[in-house]
Amino acid sequence: MELGPLFIDTAVAQAFVASRSTLELVLTFISTIGWLGLVYAFLYLMLFFWKEYKEEQYNKNWEWVLLAIDIPPINLQTPKAVELMFSHLAGAYDEPNLAAKFRHGYKQRWFSFEIISLEGYIQFLVRTERAFQDLVEAAIYAQYPEVEITEVEDYVTEVPDLFPNDEYDMWGTDFGLAESFAYPIRSYIEFEPKTPEEQLLKDPMGTFLESFSRIGAGEQMWFQILLEPTGNAWKEKVIKKIKDLAGDIVSLSGGKKKSGVLFGLLGGESGKATGEIRAQIFGGAPAAETVETKEKRLSQLTPGQAKLLEAMEKKITKIGFKTKMRAIYTAKKEVFRPERGVNALIGALNQYNIPSANSIVPTTSVNTNYFLKAARNNQKKTKMMSAYKKRKMKVGGNAFVFNIEELATVWHFPLSHVKTPLLQKTQGKRAEPPTGLPIESIGMNDERNKEPVEADHSRDKQIITDAGDVAYFSADEEYG
Repeated sequence: MELGPLFIDTAVAQAFVASRSTLELVLTFISTIGWLGLVYAFLYLMLFFWKEYKEEQYNKNWEWVLLAIDIPPINLQTPKAVELMFSHLAGAYDEPNLAAKFRHGYKQRWFSFEIISLEGYIQFLVRTERAFQDLVEAAIYAQYPEVEITEVEDYVTEVPDLFPNDEYDMWGTDFGLAESFAYPIRSYIEFEPKTPEEQLLKDPMGTFLESFSRIGAGEQMWFQILLEPTGNAWKEKVIKKIKDLAGDIVSLSGGKKKSGVLFGLLGGESGKATGEIRAQIFGGAPAAETVETKEKRLSQLTPGQAKLLEAMEKKITKIGFKTKMRAIYTAKKEVFRPERGVNALIGALNQYNIPSANSIVPTTSVNTNYFLKAARNNQKKTKMMSAYKKRKMKVGGNAFVFNIEELATVWHFPLSHVKTPLLQKTQGKRAEPPTGLPIESIGMNDERNKEPVEADHSRDKQIITDAGDVAYFSADEEYG
């Protein structure tokens, strides 16, 4: 008897709900609990704009400097030296707490490593905040003691900010990765000699700089890599990707879906380097394997799968930087021909692509289609130019993480055998005059200066490169 009223009330409620339209139900839902979502969205936007405001106040007094780097005429250092240079710069990382972020507006300082071609004249540059100028110079001199570093005016001021422009036109793009940053690109190590007959590194920078040397009068090509020191949170994402990929591969091979069966594949020095990583992924200490167990695991993988997982494990053994790459071609309208340098630049970056792993691809361009095409193109050009000039990390395509090996692959000083005629190099080593040297004014046209001087080969110099090789060259080559 007590269930009668309850049954009647339920039936009435169901009939009431059925009689109301979907719109009325949505409005009823919003009026009851939907306001919580609006409150959350409001608080999120308030915190976002507050953080942006405090960051702007925090960095408004930063002083940026641009350093031009002239490499020595003889450079035997492989990209490994630049890799060590980047690891030195990781010392700029400072992880703030919540109070520093939201109360003081703390913002991590970043660097811009650039290569530019002004009418075919090529220059390597580094832009940094004044507070880290000493750090940058120390990192470079530690690996390249004979370089010359000079503070210069910013080259971007010569080009207009707004488009359309009566004198200049431009093309620009942000570069990103075709896949998750967990998948590596081809590194410089794969360009190193593989046989005794190959004595020199096949330096990929030669192809890259060739694209910059193709332009002529009135044209400019700019390329920048923005680097922001970061913590180790990115490694957790790579580890998760490894576990997901490992499980998928084992499942497809007919085995039990368990990520752990794919690790322990590496032996020797690489295996030791990744032992702690495997322990972090699966917990505990890595267990010893028999030869039979390792062969069983290897049998479940194709050579490509094993190599990919090995490369992903190797990536997280090195320091990483939050990275953004951007390129701009600009020229006076009468000589504006993007195909002269743009296609060659994109082709040069294709050297680092691995179809089964990752590729560097254009992500954000200044070109649009269809509706109001011209106006939208000019709006994008203005935005891209502003982002480049201010070295903005958050504008345009998404940033990603490169480790120091990948960064040194894309940005490094070319070796001596790379022939780039208009690349700025040091003029020679500077030395102080000997003590007690007689002071005498000798004119440039003095006949004594025209007497031939026999080369002194007693100063032949021996250099041990970062790869452990021994190289010899005469002092005449160094100072000449």
